[in-house]
Amino acid sequence: MTDIEIAQSVEMRPILEIAANAGIPTEDLELYGKYKAKIPLTLLDESKPDGKLVLVTAITPTAAGEGKTTTTIGLADGLRKIGKNTVVALREPSLGPVFGVKGGAAGGGWAQVVPMEDINLHFTGDFHAIGAANNLLAAMLDNHIQQGNALGIDPRKITWKRCVDMNDRQLRFVVDGLGGKVNGMPREDGFDITVASEIMAVFCLATSISDLKERLSRMVVAYTYDDKPVTAGDIKAVGAMAALLKDAIKPNLVQTLEGTPAIVHGGPFANIAHGCNSVIATRMAMKLGDYAITEAGFGADLGAEKFLDIKCRMAGLKPSAVVVVATVRALKMHGGLDKKSLGTEDLGALEKGLPNLLRHVSNMKNVYGLPCVVALNRFPTDTDAEIACVMEKCRELGVNTVLSTVWAEGGNGGVALAEEVVRLCEEENNFAFSYDTSLSIPEKIETIVKRVYGGDGISILPAAKKQIDTLVANGFGNLPICMAKTQYSFSDDPTKLGAPENFTVTIKNVRVSAGAGFVVVLTGDIMTMPGLPRVPAAEAIDVTEDGKIVGLF
Repeated sequence: MTDIEIAQSVEMRPILEIAANAGIPTEDLELYGKYKAKIPLTLLDESKPDGKLVLVTAITPTAAGEGKTTTTIGLADGLRKIGKNTVVALREPSLGPVFGVKGGAAGGGWAQVVPMEDINLHFTGDFHAIGAANNLLAAMLDNHIQQGNALGIDPRKITWKRCVDMNDRQLRFVVDGLGGKVNGMPREDGFDITVASEIMAVFCLATSISDLKERLSRMVVAYTYDDKPVTAGDIKAVGAMAALLKDAIKPNLVQTLEGTPAIVHGGPFANIAHGCNSVIATRMAMKLGDYAITEAGFGADLGAEKFLDIKCRMAGLKPSAVVVVATVRALKMHGGLDKKSLGTEDLGALEKGLPNLLRHVSNMKNVYGLPCVVALNRFPTDTDAEIACVMEKCRELGVNTVLSTVWAEGGNGGVALAEEVVRLCEEENNFAFSYDTSLSIPEKIETIVKRVYGGDGISILPAAKKQIDTLVANGFGNLPICMAKTQYSFSDDPTKLGAPENFTVTIKNVRVSAGAGFVVVLTGDIMTMPGLPRVPAAEAIDVTEDGKIVGLF
């Protein structure tokens, strides 16, 4: 059975029942049909103690797949199986990958959140609201220039782009404002995908409506002719944007296939933003459950680094344990084995690829000071010798490896992992950030590259050096760093698999996300608007006469 067939074969419980089991007063829910609801922010009870926060991350992604979201959901179900009050907190999928190459992001097999079709498509409209707010600001910015430009904005220094939640390479670079004076000022422009909008990052880091508005007002959208930053507050767009976001900011409640409460909210990309679900959703999960299980995007060098150095720093969160997800197949790819040969035992390729896992594990344990377990998603083609090899190498780092079969068995396949996570959560930990924000921008970047990526240092291009100087002059020098780099390597070169050494990371552009509260550092060939593949996943998606969606994965 495919993922969507499995999801559609399970009878979902009414969301009112899920809410009641999570201790949420059902009269306070805002229902979106039978199986979805929004939780009002008034239920975020600060007087209640926090549950344990567990982060699920992974090795560097490969085409073989790792199963991070699936493991996150299966772990939450496994914890419920052993009697632990657990809530899972996940990101919302972007339509771009759903219709592109990656597919949906609601888990897989028997470890999914449902209704998976809704979650992977329009859901409760959060992303549409974020896109509308983004484009309202763009329209008001251009209108300000059209109506006399009282702020003295230099049209060549507009940094704010329009957005659409779709992979559409045709919109990366456009010229707009054509057709004469009445139709605006002609200028070069472009679109980002919605998940790359700073509003998405602001949305996911805000702790309240008032905090949301303060962050929106600080967003830099352009610069004046004398290089002074112009903000959304200067454009007087904040109130209207907040009005568009007032419902979206409320977390969404759904369920796993086994009825575990799931809060799915927000979804910035982890290679161009901080890649975590909303702070509000995570804190809500920690108040509602004794264990809150969440994930961060891509590998631990991207999602986990930003979860820990940005999200935890800003929100005052302290994780109790980390799960690093890996597969034998993916590790063999890191060892240079072709995807077509992954089903054959190859201890040589596995040993060459294992340093990738070991570096991620070492970072969690030794850089961030967190208890850690490796969740090894087992495939039928994995041999006992290959599994023993992974376990032995991790044991040398003082970390246990637990086999996970949640894709095939749901929560039952996550019980052993759940028991290890509970054990780790009882340990004392010495959680620390990988860098201090008082360092200079170049020092912070170099610290991440050396301590987390394992590189030798950085090379800052002249244009980026000038941008850093401007940011420092405008008071942004003490912000955390949000690295934008390829997800396929510790380095900025996607072809360098495994755990590369003796490399430098080239810094091409540096810009501020003042509302989100971090400095974005662009390396390599990072794009904020992806394109569709030769054969998009959209070609296989359809709807039957009775309204049933098929082909979604």
